[in-house]
Amino acid sequence: MNIRNIKLPLSPEDAESLKLGEIVSVSGMIFTGRSRFHIRAIENDIYPTINYHDINCFFHVGPVMKKENDDWEVVSIEPTSSIRFERYGADVVRKFKLRTLIGKTTMGPRTAAALKEVGGVYLSKIGVCGNQLKAQVSKVHEVYFLDELGKTEATWVMEVENFGPFFVAIDAHGNNYFENLDQSASNKLPEIEAALGIPAGYDFTIVNGSTENA
Repeated sequence: MNIRNIKLPLSPEDAESLKLGEIVSVSGMIFTGRSRFHIRAIENDIYPTINYHDINCFFHVGPVMKKENDDWEVVSIEPTSSIRFERYGADVVRKFKLRTLIGKTTMGPRTAAALKEVGGVYLSKIGVCGNQLKAQVSKVHEVYFLDELGKTEATWVMEVENFGPFFVAIDAHGNNYFENLDQSASNKLPEIEAALGIPAGYDFTIVNGSTENA
């Protein structure tokens, strides 16, 4: 597999050059967050005092962490589903001028539009688990709101090396890999149904003498 390694923070030129579906890894500084980060940042204007210009990659994850002596170590760092953050995603991107989001599944049209505005991309997980990704975290630098929110919802600042692989699920032009895939499948469906002998407009079936939606 040809994996392109991207240096963080992602430059406008690199963001512009990334193709939808391209396989990448990232190296540099990232910060983490889940639901509480989004809600507090947008509704309460409470957020970590990170230099978001230099630490500009937001990883949607609630990592499993342990403390060894005075240092924090990652036990597992499995990305969480990003689509559930769509309500706040666009506002977070614009507020912090985020050029890189990483998570699982996809995000919606509002976040895609915001990424287009700032020249950013969304990367989605592919074929890796959190136990594999932890080996690519070279150092845990800081943690914010640990006592208040706990380890899962706290914001962790980490340094990563060849972190991934992920694929470009939303590019800097607002194109969404999963939306394109859905459209492609929908376009092919009439041909597939015809080949299978399914009549046009078919949307129900008879089960035990009663009519139910298929």
